[in-house]
Amino acid sequence: MSKESNEARATVRPSLGYFERVSRILDQAPTVVGALLSVLVSCASCGSPPAPAAAQQGKAPASNSVSSAALPAERPKFGTFGFDVAGMDRSVKPGDDFHAYANGRWIRANSIPPDRADWGTFEAGAEASIANVRSVIEEQVRAKNAHGTNAQRLADAYTAYLDVSAIDAKGLAPAKPYLDAIDAAKSLSDVVKLMGRADLPSNAPFSTFVWIDTKNTDRFVVFVEQSGLELPDRDFYLKKDAQFQETRKKYQANIAKVLAFAGDVNASSNASAIVALETQIAELHWPVADRRNRDTTYNPRTVAELEKEAPGFPWRAYLDALGYGEAPLVVKELSAMPKLARLFAATPVAKWKAYLEYHFLVNQAEVLPSALEAEVFDFYGKTLGGKSQQAERWKRGVAMINDGALGDAAGELYVARFFKASAKAETERLVENLRKAFAGRIQGVDWMTPETKRAAHEKLAAVRTKIGYPDKWKDYSALDIVPGDAFGNSLRASVWEQAEQRARLGKPSDRAAWYTTPQRVVAYNNPPFNEILFTAAILQPPFFDPNADAAVNYGAIGGVIGHELGHGFDDQGAKLDARGVLRPWWSKGDVDAFKARTDALAAQYDTFEPLPGLKVNGRLTLGENIGDLGGLTIAYTAYKLALDGKPAPVLDGLTGDQRFFLGWAQIHRSLQRDEALRNQIMSDPHSPAKYGVNGVVRNMDAWYSAFDIKPGDALYLAPNERVHIW
Repeated sequence: MSKESNEARATVRPSLGYFERVSRILDQAPTVVGALLSVLVSCASCGSPPAPAAAQQGKAPASNSVSSAALPAERPKFGTFGFDVAGMDRSVKPGDDFHAYANGRWIRANSIPPDRADWGTFEAGAEASIANVRSVIEEQVRAKNAHGTNAQRLADAYTAYLDVSAIDAKGLAPAKPYLDAIDAAKSLSDVVKLMGRADLPSNAPFSTFVWIDTKNTDRFVVFVEQSGLELPDRDFYLKKDAQFQETRKKYQANIAKVLAFAGDVNASSNASAIVALETQIAELHWPVADRRNRDTTYNPRTVAELEKEAPGFPWRAYLDALGYGEAPLVVKELSAMPKLARLFAATPVAKWKAYLEYHFLVNQAEVLPSALEAEVFDFYGKTLGGKSQQAERWKRGVAMINDGALGDAAGELYVARFFKASAKAETERLVENLRKAFAGRIQGVDWMTPETKRAAHEKLAAVRTKIGYPDKWKDYSALDIVPGDAFGNSLRASVWEQAEQRARLGKPSDRAAWYTTPQRVVAYNNPPFNEILFTAAILQPPFFDPNADAAVNYGAIGGVIGHELGHGFDDQGAKLDARGVLRPWWSKGDVDAFKARTDALAAQYDTFEPLPGLKVNGRLTLGENIGDLGGLTIAYTAYKLALDGKPAPVLDGLTGDQRFFLGWAQIHRSLQRDEALRNQIMSDPHSPAKYGVNGVVRNMDAWYSAFDIKPGDALYLAPNERVHIW
């Protein structure tokens, strides 16, 4: 249902950090929830709510009706019971567009900030978290901290990043040794060694990262995957539509300007060569939807085997430069590797040098002269993201801390200040309620054999929950942060992160480890560990509010919990057992029955058309759509169990079932620029927010009853057309 929003970073250019890479290997579709709205962003939440429209909402049993005065004295964050009734648009029939019915007035009353590509529940939550982290970092800036402490590292990294005058005064001098190293390359062997340098972060036709071996989850291996593109997806290079041709034209112009800024006298011709090279790479890449398949993307190899199967690329030299040596490998897009290796060998050294120089400068633009950073933002922020202005420098500084090497150092301070322990206990209780409900759903389905049900129950019972923050914080003793050296700090952080990955090899996997930070508005399912995780930052309104009505909480955080639990049983998660090991544990009949249902769901989403001529990819988004539908179904069952047979009260004219579905819709509030929406449709495994609501509820019988949905309503599906998985 959710997204890991790079908008939270507020940077000039989206970059693929370690957690994002982890997310991709988890499912080739990040199972991450970006989330919370800790401050309401709209005047649509002010004033008195309009009177309920009974004909649109279904009849509310008057005998159970209670006024808002009957609620606890401590008020919820939103409205009288945890939902922003004033943000609804009751002129819309819920059966025609439930997302607009629940959120329409909020949508009309709000606009996207100029420094963002989209805005809604997710982004407002990220903004709140960034502001909170800023406050704890700036406390360290004002304090006098001993060198080598985390407080000193945070203060000096942040202060150096904010000192744009000092960065501008240095010009490109800090980058010169690295640009000289690229310029000195004479052979392809030299080029590949540069591609493997952690202190020279750039691009390459392949990328590597250390992650859990999904067939032996007690160890780490090196994953090798296709890479090398700067635009969001291969189709940005290959589609002939006018908007993509225009994007490529502007991309080439950006490359030329960046290279010229660095003194390249052949900037124009080199820009053309780089776009041509990346287009060749794109032609060899697997389509993004195909990269989700766990079976076809698990190909264990030794270095010698990879050298034999994909000659032309000096694999050993590349892996040695990364420090991986003879570590066991898992190759993902296996059939692409020989083709990309041949392309590498056939490409002149001069072209690779220009390619490396551009990508290095773009990767480090935030800590190089502001004129260069502005040029990078002009393409990545404006053209690709649709933003009209860059986020304030302090926001980008906090994002640099949050999503970089020092994320845990800031997270420890954030948790101490902003996380309530009661939220952890209540979330644990909710997880167990959802687990119980899911067990009942598994037992009740008629398409799964008893043997597979037993294995499914075993897997569900084994799911580990992590809530709030890690038990152990990262050790930064080997990371040297130097006052006034923003560029050097950035590269030293890259080296530290690479060393942290490398150190995992040869050691048992740590099932207590976290792969995000608590101040990020995130939830995820980590299939190889069979675990679900909810950060401190997500356990706030509107996702979770201890003072809100139970129906709203079950529709919101309950839906998220169900979503994450369900990922262990989606089209790819179902391939891993209770220990997270990739192996078959379903009977063929179960697989076929499950596939029939998920194929039908994919076909439904294929019909949604967010932009003219551009439809949702039901295969790319299948895992998240299964998570949404299954998760909300499980949450609804858990809500009914929580009522313990008692009728739910009617609040402000809304029944319990109505409030449940409205709670789900509220966390999907979103406004999005066309550019960002296009990027999401083409490369993101999450469906746009509107379909995270409408595409789900139309398959749930309880929604039809709650809102009196009838044939002829736009979202109506006949009972035999509704997809029921759990």
